[in-house]
Amino acid sequence: MSGGKGMKVLIATDGSEQATTAMRTAARVLCKEGNQFDLLCVAPRLTLKKRGSDKTKEEIRKMHADYQGKITEEAKKILELSKVVMSGEGIKAGTVFEAGSPANVIIDKSEGYDLTVVGAHDKYEKEKPGLGPVALRVVAQAPTAVLIARELAAEKALRILIATDGSLAAEEAISLMTEYFNVELADITVMHIVETPWIHLGLEPEWFDFRGRNFDRSDPTTMLDHEIRIEAEDVIETARKRLESAGLGSEPMIVEGDPALELLSEAEKGEYDLIVLGATGISDFKHDLLGSVSIKVARDASCSVFIVKFAE
Repeated sequence: MSGGKGMKVLIATDGSEQATTAMRTAARVLCKEGNQFDLLCVAPRLTLKKRGSDKTKEEIRKMHADYQGKITEEAKKILELSKVVMSGEGIKAGTVFEAGSPANVIIDKSEGYDLTVVGAHDKYEKEKPGLGPVALRVVAQAPTAVLIARELAAEKALRILIATDGSLAAEEAISLMTEYFNVELADITVMHIVETPWIHLGLEPEWFDFRGRNFDRSDPTTMLDHEIRIEAEDVIETARKRLESAGLGSEPMIVEGDPALELLSEAEKGEYDLIVLGATGISDFKHDLLGSVSIKVARDASCSVFIVKFAE
């Protein structure tokens, strides 16, 4: 990590509207002073099918050379325009160009940075909602923190929703948020979601509220009891104290339900600009797990998402 030497930020761009939005959002929410920002444009390599090809080696060589020349010029244009966008936001950014698989290159390059920024499709874009395949792979496999940068709700102080479960990953996410982001005037909510038994038993919540059922609501095998509530409050209080040590106030929120769904619902309902959460175990991200809260939130959120990976 930056360790007091300044943060290094890698922002992937392909010249698209989503990438431009990501650049502007990153420039507005991240700390600028003393940090390094680099723009990365990746050009896919030209691949020719050998089977059935009547091209000579010289013709193939020329095609590769022509393609490389054109794609390099196109990448230079994208990077120059991207530099102008960042300059307009008060950031002097460096540029990096490389040919290869976009996802592989971004993931590989991210190892030298504290934070990698990628764009996302707008939630109202019906044809391609959520994350594109490249962004999804970066979220899943980049070894360091990732910011999925979407358009901000408005030109105002940030509204931030922090998800905490008491894990070291969640604590690291809060620490890096206070270090990386402009949060001095932010409106912060700390949210803890208690996964209620009906989720794990495959039952509907109404099952527990059906009149006439004879059960003890304090039974820890069936309902959220007093001890679980106290534990949830302790988790929230620990997170809030960590924020207070950085001079930041926050509001607590404890809810029951599915973590991903509750986070997504609150983020949209509360018109937040940023969701902050930790993810335990990088290896979990290399698989498309149905229960991966971070993947679901990154893909479906209505706002930007900051994910910090931490191997406990």
